[in-house]
Amino acid sequence: MNGIAAQQLRSIVERIERLEDEKKAIADDIRDVYGEAKCNGYDTKALRKIVALRKKDASEREEEEAILELYKNALGMV
Repeated sequence: MNGIAAQQLRSIVERIERLEDEKKAIADDIRDVYGEAKCNGYDTKALRKIVALRKKDASEREEEEAILELYKNALGMV
C-alpha cells in the first residue's frame, strides 16, 4: 500500500475503534440505568420490552400483537 492509502486505512480503523469505545460506554450507561430501575422496584424485563415496543410504530406494534394473540389462541393459552 502506498503511504496515502495506509494513512486512510489507519484513520478508518482508529475511527471505528473510537466508536466501539463510545458504544461500550453507552451500553454501560444503559446497564446502569436498568440497575437503578431495578433498585427502585421496577421489572427490568418489562422495561426492556417497553423500550423495544416504543421503537416501533403503532401499526407494527398492532400487527405484532395480533399475530401473538392469534398464536396464543391457537395454542389454547388464552
